Amino acid sequence: MGCVADTGWDTEWDTRWDLGHGTGTQDGMGHLVGQRGHGMGHGMGRGLDTRHTVWHEMRRNCRGNPNCLVGIGEHVWLGEIDENSFHNIDDPNCERRKKNAFVGLTNLGATCYVNTFLQMWFLNLELRQALYLCPSTCSEHTAGEGVPKDKDYEPQTICEHLQYLFALLQNSKRRYIDPSGFVKALGLDTGQQQDAQEFSKLFMSLLEDTLSKQKNPDVRNIVQKQFCGEYAYVTVCNQCGRESKLVSKFYELELNIQGHKQLTDCITEFLKEEKLEGDNRYFCETCQSKQNATRKIRLLSLPCTLNLQLMRFVFDRQTGHKKKLNTYIGFSELLDMEPFMEQKSGVYVYELSAVLIHRGVSAYSGHYIAHVKDPQTGEWYKFNDEDIEKMEGKKLQLGIEEDLAEPSKSQTRKPKCGKGTHCSRNAYMLVYRLQTREKSLTVEVPAFLQELVERDNCKFEEWCNEMAEMRKQSVARGKIKHEEVKELYQRLPAEAGSPYDFISLEWLQKWLDESTPPKPIDNTACLCSHGKLHPDKICIMKRISEYVADFFYRRYGGGPRLNVKALCKDCVVERCRILRLKNQLNEDYKTVTNLLKITVKGNDGFWVGKASLRSWRQLALEQLNEQDEDAEHSNGKMNGNAQNKDELSEEKREEEEELNFNEDIVCPHANNITLLLTVDTWSRFWFSLPNAVEKSNIILEREGEENEALHKMMASEQKTSLQNLFHDKCRPCLGSWPQETDELYIVSQFFVEEWRKFVSRRPTRCSPVSSVGNSALLCPHGGLMFTYASMTKEDSKLIALIWPSEWERIQKLFVVDHVIKITRTEAAGADPESALYTSEPKLCPECREGLLCQQQRDLREYTQATIYIHKVVDNKKVMKDAAPELNVSSSEAEEEREEHKPEGEQDPDFNQIMHAFSVAPFDQNLSIDGKILSDDTATLGSLGVIPESVILLKADEPLADYAAMDDVMQGEGDPQALLG
Repeated sequence: MGCVADTGWDTEWDTRWDLGHGTGTQDGMGHLVGQRGHGMGHGMGRGLDTRHTVWHEMRRNCRGNPNCLVGIGEHVWLGEIDENSFHNIDDPNCERRKKNAFVGLTNLGATCYVNTFLQMWFLNLELRQALYLCPSTCSEHTAGEGVPKDKDYEPQTICEHLQYLFALLQNSKRRYIDPSGFVKALGLDTGQQQDAQEFSKLFMSLLEDTLSKQKNPDVRNIVQKQFCGEYAYVTVCNQCGRESKLVSKFYELELNIQGHKQLTDCITEFLKEEKLEGDNRYFCETCQSKQNATRKIRLLSLPCTLNLQLMRFVFDRQTGHKKKLNTYIGFSELLDMEPFMEQKSGVYVYELSAVLIHRGVSAYSGHYIAHVKDPQTGEWYKFNDEDIEKMEGKKLQLGIEEDLAEPSKSQTRKPKCGKGTHCSRNAYMLVYRLQTREKSLTVEVPAFLQELVERDNCKFEEWCNEMAEMRKQSVARGKIKHEEVKELYQRLPAEAGSPYDFISLEWLQKWLDESTPPKPIDNTACLCSHGKLHPDKICIMKRISEYVADFFYRRYGGGPRLNVKALCKDCVVERCRILRLKNQLNEDYKTVTNLLKITVKGNDGFWVGKASLRSWRQLALEQLNEQDEDAEHSNGKMNGNAQNKDELSEEKREEEEELNFNEDIVCPHANNITLLLTVDTWSRFWFSLPNAVEKSNIILEREGEENEALHKMMASEQKTSLQNLFHDKCRPCLGSWPQETDELYIVSQFFVEEWRKFVSRRPTRCSPVSSVGNSALLCPHGGLMFTYASMTKEDSKLIALIWPSEWERIQKLFVVDHVIKITRTEAAGADPESALYTSEPKLCPECREGLLCQQQRDLREYTQATIYIHKVVDNKKVMKDAAPELNVSSSEAEEEREEHKPEGEQDPDFNQIMHAFSVAPFDQNLSIDGKILSDDTATLGSLGVIPESVILLKADEPLADYAAMDDVMQGEGDPQALLG
């Protein structure tokens, strides 16, 4: 191994400092760094074309060789380059709307379901025209003054938001627009996907309520005309035949698909007759009593737009959550509703106009898209947020959407569909339009809305022009950079015997990277503690010609420059020394392995810990590496990567505490975990680890015997002096104060327990207790944390009372940090019960109050506790004010169980109780101490449920009507509740 430590020092870069394990073939950094002929492409004298050919033969860079300049990113610039490769900005025309294409809507996170409904409503021409007729609330618009150009238009109502969105969807030049204003006005959470079917119902109700205030009847009644139909709940008494009818409006028909294959079957089930018998009998006003009856739904009138909701998302009683039904449902493009109508006269033939699709297997996630027919051309389009695809011909195509579902072995095969029919397992809403021969409407955008659209189109054109100009500039910069790289790369290698510089490989790669403009050169990370080039950093540096280096520093700046004299001689010498020591360590390891087989005779030897023996080689290597690390850390200001000195010294101290060799020679209990080595073997250890703890056999045995004898003597003396305390006999009690003394001392119970462990067991197995730590019983101000009354009750387990005579002996045997004493003062002739008790130090009222508050808080806020759930059948006792009786008989209690709250878990919810008792959340009635627990969002602490409490569970009988259960789960709420 060649090394400059043994020869003269030359500033020229040559083979005389070889950091490897050989000469001329290898080195410690990947190559023999002194080969002058190893230039760009391993052939410095050849031209650019030759080098380019060599690059194809060797594409990877030799990172350990500073002379190798191949594969650093130059291939991008060699040869001819297409102008399009200089574009780092997408073509703005890709954002332009194509001719005769629809405009998409941006997905704001989880708003794809909103986008599908907006596109479907936009293609309802009657609804769009009515919204355009709705007057704006802005005075500038109504007065005919137009929209002020000095401020952006901000819609104020839901109708204005829809107007503006529809106008942009109709005449915008953008490929897609942003519906964030509309979504924000509804108060929707863009990160949470809501129930799409529920959103449709609530928004229609909101829109109807908003338009009901308009004076124009075409605007006011548009929702009723387009979407509203009527049906009647007809109930017939089986006794007298009386028929009662309850007429109701509907905006969509909710059809159950479970167990059905065709849409017509779903409609038939929706209208089927239901028997009212048993507990569900009907009260007949004619009979004036409950009678068996039949009930069914009769369709009275249908709207122009018939929305059919397929109930794909149903409640699962077993899991307590919604699930998706992946049932195939067949439906036709023409739907004749006449067989389902009460009055057969009229036109009831409907054409399919939209199919709303949910991709995904879960009811709580997935993606929504819409297939909608253009009412003017009859062509089908697939709306998928920003992307809109026109179907071939004029046919609806759902095949691709059905293939996107998650594969499953249990999937049912897709049924065959005839001409004009389709089937889907992902469709959740079908929209039919009444068939008519009338021509479709031509809807024009109002003038003030068109002005807003044109203003937005102007902004879009300005943006396109800016992007186009930026693209031109990037092409110009790319061409300049291309010429620069071609010229400089040819002159990048340093010729033999000519001046050169070292430069960071990372910076060179960034210079050749067209996507990131190069920053000033920064070589500080490659410096050693002496401010010169660190030899270990050569692998991340490249040697370039002085001409190119002058150009780089002139153009980009930075530094410091690392020229031919930059390599640090001191670091190279130290590096060679460490390499020698590592080689010597390898030889010592082999020697020690053989020496360990020799048995030590007599006491002439040294003891070494078994753990240290296993890791001595690793410890020696780490000590060698620490010298390099210390040198790097001392250069903290220079390279900018060193840590704070205090942090480093702390880390170093921790490592020393963990890694000191042979400190495990004696365990904390003075038991040896060691092996006896020969003197020759130990000398090998000492050479590699000079700081090792030296313990000869004789010294170690003597120290062990002395420690064991000392511990035994201490234990015996302490046990004799404090015999009653050790056996817990004749102990004083605050509840019945002893008459023979007016003073008692206090120590922590923890001290007593630890001391008893040391005395009762073998003293060599436990560490001796040397001090009495009473600071745990005091507050930060030095005051006592407990009152006399509390120490007689709940806090008695934290303290131990000491007789005055015992206290004198404790002070001699142990170091006492704080003296705590209680004094009893009794007036002459007074009642003993009126005695006064004072503590020293005195009670700290503030900290005592804080301790009590914390204890109360712990009762309300806990993460590890046991709560008992007691299930009863008879709830007569549940509502009583008194505490519930736990010792119920077998007739009263169906079962009793303990529910243990898992570690780290929050309050148990209804689902946990459901799995424990097989009672669904909606059937659970919980109470404690006669108080009903009805707030689902409350925590146990806020409800007054403390650890070890007993909660009574009364289960409702399950409903026989599953449809009624679904109604309870869905509920009826304010439309603003979900939208807000």
